[in-house]
Amino acid sequence: MRIDIAAVGRLKKGPEAALVADYLDRFARTGRSLGLPAIGMIEVEDRRGGGMAAEAELLTRAIPAGSALVTLDERGDQPASPDFAARLAQFRDSARDACFVIGGADGLDPSLRDRAEWSISFGRMVWPHLLVRVMLAEQLYRAATILAGSPYHRA
Repeated sequence: MRIDIAAVGRLKKGPEAALVADYLDRFARTGRSLGLPAIGMIEVEDRRGGGMAAEAELLTRAIPAGSALVTLDERGDQPASPDFAARLAQFRDSARDACFVIGGADGLDPSLRDRAEWSISFGRMVWPHLLVRVMLAEQLYRAATILAGSPYHRA
């Protein structure tokens, strides 16, 4: 199994980058014994200003072949953390790669959104795409702790 986060834009040094790194490190430590690999980060950047369509093309090329495409989108499902953990376990148990995709400031192009196997939202509010990376990294770590039976998640 392989897990990747593909995102538009480069995460520069700062508090967001530090939080993402911390949660992904925690995930790697917790997930190892659960059969969950360290998470790869794929960043793409549309330097030509082609908008969502150009970003979708870059993201499509970055998504590893055969991966379950999971998009982060305000229109997506709003799973509870245990449900998110269960879906992650399903990917692991079926030896299925998963790629979580985060669009740029304008979101994801509909052509990419429509191809998603699963689309998730962190609520009805719109979040800056840099914060979505932090929130996704934390939820992945939380999912690993739920699967490990750790007290981190209090239900």
